[in-house]
This record gives sequence, C-alpha cells and structure tokens, in this order.
Amino acid sequence: MTNEIQKKIANEMMISLSENLLSKWYPLVIDNESGGYLTNLTNDMKLMSEQEKMIVTQARHIWTLSKAANFFDDSNFYKMAEHGFNFITEKFWDSNFGGYFQIRNKEGELCYKENWGTEKRTYGNAFAIYGLSALYKLTKSDAVLEQTVKSFRWIEDHAFDPEYKGYFQFLTIDGTSFDKNSEYKTYSTDAIECGYKDQNSSIHLLEAYTELYNIWKDEKLKTQLAGLLTLIRDTITHPKGYLQLFFDRDWTPVSFRYSAKEIREQNYRLDHVSFGHDYETAFLMLEASHSLGIENDKITLQTAKRMVDHAIENGWDYEKGGFFDEGYYFADEDKCTIIKDTKTWWQQAEALNVLLLFSKIFPNQEKYIELFQKEWEYVKEYLIDHENGDWYWGSLEKEPFYRIKPKGSIWKGTYHNGRSLMNCINMLSDNHESISFIEHWKKVAES
Repeated sequence: MTNEIQKKIANEMMISLSENLLSKWYPLVIDNESGGYLTNLTNDMKLMSEQEKMIVTQARHIWTLSKAANFFDDSNFYKMAEHGFNFITEKFWDSNFGGYFQIRNKEGELCYKENWGTEKRTYGNAFAIYGLSALYKLTKSDAVLEQTVKSFRWIEDHAFDPEYKGYFQFLTIDGTSFDKNSEYKTYSTDAIECGYKDQNSSIHLLEAYTELYNIWKDEKLKTQLAGLLTLIRDTITHPKGYLQLFFDRDWTPVSFRYSAKEIREQNYRLDHVSFGHDYETAFLMLEASHSLGIENDKITLQTAKRMVDHAIENGWDYEKGGFFDEGYYFADEDKCTIIKDTKTWWQQAEALNVLLLFSKIFPNQEKYIELFQKEWEYVKEYLIDHENGDWYWGSLEKEPFYRIKPKGSIWKGTYHNGRSLMNCINMLSDNHESISFIEHWKKVAES
C-alpha cells in the first residue's frame, strides 16, 4: 500500500470516526436526567421511548469516550466519559453483595429485560473493569482506581475457579456461581449457556485485565492475566486456529458434531465457529502478552496468526468481500462449512483492525493489506449509513432490512467500530504507541 493510499484511508477513517460515528452518538445518549448513557436509538439516530441500561453498554461508552478524549485531546469527551462513573457505581454496583448487576432500567432500578433481574455475569463485570481502567488512565482519579480494583477483587473472590482455573460466568445476586443442577434456576435469555465455562467471558476478561494491568501493576493481577492468556491460547483455541465456545468445568469442550441434526441445531449457539471472535481474540492475546512484558513470545504470535489465517481461509467471502459470521466442522469433515453467511457490523469492524495490524507485523505477506483495503471498501459500501450516521447492525448486502432497524441497543454502541477506527488511524498515521507495539511483534516474527 503506497503512502498516498495510506493517507487517503486514514483521512476517510478519521472523518468516519468523528463525523459519522462519535458526533452522532454523543452527546445524544448522555442521560442528564437519570445518569449514565441512553441505549436504544432508531435507524435515523433518534432516542427511542424504551431505555433500559446494561452494564456492558454503559462501560463500553465510558471506554470509548475515555479513548476518544485522549485521541482527539478533547475536553468534551473527557466530561462525557466522567459522566458515566457515578451511575455504574451507584446504580449497577451492588452495595450489599458487591459486583455489578447485568441490567437496570433507565433510572437505575430493577429491570427484567432479558430476564436477568438481579443476576450477575462475569462478562458484564469484566467490561466494568475495562471501562473504568480506561477512565482512570484519562482522569487519574483515586476514586476511579479504587472502584476498579474493588471490581477486580470481587471477580477473583466470586468467579475464579481455583481447582480447574478460568472463571464461572453465571452468578446469583450474592456472587454464588450456579449451574443447571443448582437449587437456583435462571430464566434468562442466555439460560442455555448456564453451567458452562465459555470463550466469550474469558476473552473479554483477558481484555479487561490487560487494560487494568496497564494502569495497576499488581502481582496477583499479573498472575491471573498470564493465566488467562495461557488458557485461551492453549486450551480454548483449537489446534486448527478457532475458538471452541463452551466447556465443562474441567475444560472438556462442548461439541454436538456427532449428534443428531435436531440436537445439534437445538444447541447451535453452544457449538460453532465464530470468525469474528477468532481474529478479535488474536489481537487481544497480542495486547495481553505485550502488556505483560513477555519477551519473544513466539507461541502467542504463532497462535494468533493461525487464528487470523484460519478465518481468512474459511470465513472470507472471496466474491463480495467481508467475513461471514459463522462456520461449522461437521462430523467426519475436515473442511469448515459456512452455516451463517451474514456479515455483522462488529465482526467487520474487528477485521479492519486485525488485518491492518498483521499487514504491519508481516509486511511481506501481501494478503493482509490486500484484504484490509477490500474490507474497508466493503464496510463503506454495505455497513456505514452515510445518510443517518453510524453502522447498520448487519451488512445491507446480506440483510437489507437493517436499513430501517434500530442503530442502538444493549448490544450495540460505539465500542467495536470506535476502537477499530482509532486503532487503524493510529497505525496508518505511525502513532508512537502503535509503532512500538508493531515493532515489538515484528521483532518476534523475525526472530
């Protein structure tokens, strides 16, 4: 890619980040009445009447705004990032038992959306740490650091499995883990996952602990972060280069590959290949290893590269561009079959970041930069709403009905595409931190 093309894409991404994404969301979603951030937006970026709030989305807004404040050196983003702190500490943090509730209503009180009620999830608590760590890096507030450390210790006290390692995902109001055989029963929308350990909470805990370790060099945190990196790299990731999704407590993978079709389809969400999670995790592992200061970590780089290459080989659409959402290894087949050919916004966003990163680490392997450029063209054509702002949930190439569907929800904010665009702009503009990170991994690749 020539310098001219690099500058052109960086400029396009800067305009997209600033004018099409961040300025459309903020300050629109700042809730000056109840606190925190509003959630649900229409297709033309207007507030909807129903406004529940989820810890994941609230924390992601804090993270994005904290990063944007530094990225643009903008005091307005600084204030909007700070704005979310009181709401999640006063309304989401449980003053009786500790830990963050998964969901609250607009005012921050009990809410039964998704049937979570008073239940807690390690996944949601991880994102609280992720957002608060970024906020502390921005503000250097003692109160923010204290809350972040308290959040880390709560997860370690309640969710960590000292016998088999890793973390339990499903927690009651008092922080007790539960499974399908427990006296406590859940009726939540994610109930099918109850009792399993999983890749998704694991990779986002890795992400959160990396962010926390960047601001708090605690020895126990270092040990737990290193343990998560090893677990994800060596156990959760299949030797072929994709994440296995769910596991029994002892890390036996959950698979329905040899089950009857009816059983396999009933348990679909527990067992498939999610290409977006694979290459997102490749990036998160490199970040974790680098933050830990591991020298010449060839094993992590090799595994990360295998994950990206597996996604390219099996999940890239060589006709239209973009990555398909999901695949599957059926019984007695060595080839991954596409079982969901849609192209969700977050998967395409994460692809931009990792393809550009790997093009920098492996400059002699042209596939990465070629696919990065094709991915950006695909995103511009099918994902970005150039009229109303933000990105559609799904690619209009595959699911044109998303043109009129909501832009904001408890699962969709500004985190995936905001992070990707900021990271890509930094890499394309030879930002100092990006250069340092890339040079570190180039040195590992060449050793």
